[in-house]
Amino acid sequence: MKNSLTENPGLKGWHGSLELAYAQSGTATQMVSAKATAPLKMQRPFYPEGEGVCHSVILHTAGGIVGGDSLGQSIHLQENAHALITTAAAAKIYRSMGEVARQTIQIQVDSGAYCEWLPQESIIFNGAIYRQDLRIELAPDARFLLWEINRFGRSARGETFVEGEWRSQTEIWQQGRPLWIDRQHLQGSESAVASDHALGGFPIVATLAWIADPVTPELVQEARSLWETRSSSSDGEAGVTRLTHGLLCRYRGSSTPEVRNWFSEVWQLLRLRFIGRPSCPPRVWPI
Repeated sequence: MKNSLTENPGLKGWHGSLELAYAQSGTATQMVSAKATAPLKMQRPFYPEGEGVCHSVILHTAGGIVGGDSLGQSIHLQENAHALITTAAAAKIYRSMGEVARQTIQIQVDSGAYCEWLPQESIIFNGAIYRQDLRIELAPDARFLLWEINRFGRSARGETFVEGEWRSQTEIWQQGRPLWIDRQHLQGSESAVASDHALGGFPIVATLAWIADPVTPELVQEARSLWETRSSSSDGEAGVTRLTHGLLCRYRGSSTPEVRNWFSEVWQLLRLRFIGRPSCPPRVWPI
């Protein structure tokens, strides 16, 4: 099995695409354009918290991503639009025979707009070779919240990530200036599974990033306190960092509900502080 991100041009896979655009009309945010090619598809928009916030659910109809797949998404929030974008289920990245599975996502958030990018968990099977590139372009007074939860190996079956490779690159830019760049790379091996500098014996790593308004030290402490209230019953680890343009939360542990619940509490904190409305979990999320 190959251990580097190289492609075999003779192998074919899905080449799916998704193009979305949102616009504000009066007090409502509407999905004004949605173009998709298999295996990507969009559900109809939902408005569980009123017409001002458009909840959107991305479907992957093939059931999982395999080596050779190349998926691209392009999302545009026009002025003052507010969209929450999630996925219908956990993403599965299957074992590869040597070829790379790729996903490229580009998001443009215009003046006054707010994008919440909240996909469900990704399960990276042992032996998968996967690369994701996420680039966001923010207008000066736009807001962006993302989280990503990655499980390495099907841990319920006792599987660990001892083969394969995972790369993730997230870049957030504003008028040609980088606000936050995050590059992560994990080479599957027994040492990576055990190392304190990699998985540390845990199957899950997760990130939440708020890039928009500066946060106060008091808000950082509130986010830490939300973790501390649950840490006594957890073997997981977490940290909160104040960024120049926002807030960063990291998690390493064993429980998807645990990290999702903590992230949801931080999301609620940020929503109330900066948007003036409570968070509203999408209806497709597990209870």
